[in-house]
Amino acid sequence: MTTTFARQHGEFTISDDPARLDFAVIHHYLAHESYWAVGRARETVEKSFAHSHPFGIYRAEKQIGWARVVTDYTTFAWLADVYVLSDYRGKGLSKQLMAFIIEHPELQAMRRWLLATKDAHGLYRQYGFREFVYPERWLERPAPDAYPA
Repeated sequence: MTTTFARQHGEFTISDDPARLDFAVIHHYLAHESYWAVGRARETVEKSFAHSHPFGIYRAEKQIGWARVVTDYTTFAWLADVYVLSDYRGKGLSKQLMAFIIEHPELQAMRRWLLATKDAHGLYRQYGFREFVYPERWLERPAPDAYPA
């Protein structure tokens, strides 16, 4: 990724500029408040974003949301670690973030997008996500103890 993109939504900016990411904020949420990454080390968070296409939502310079897309930029994209801090929910920011990601010029060639969610199915369905058509074709290799509690 060499070109960065940004979009305004009122007083908020959505950007894919990795230099803007605030890893103190991202790590705190993921490691201490999320249901999917409790115990994730800061180094792991930083490395995961370094090997992904990162997205952030900002109010002025304060990071209030983020996501990342793990991708080969040609056929496959996995949407991960999507979140908007609770104080900023209800302002349409998750929808703006999703639209920015799905419309991103470097992510248009994908044959398949994946994600996992416990409770945001309605949001993601608005952007074309659905249950697997052939779930019997998919396997996973879980590592339930990847992050120490």
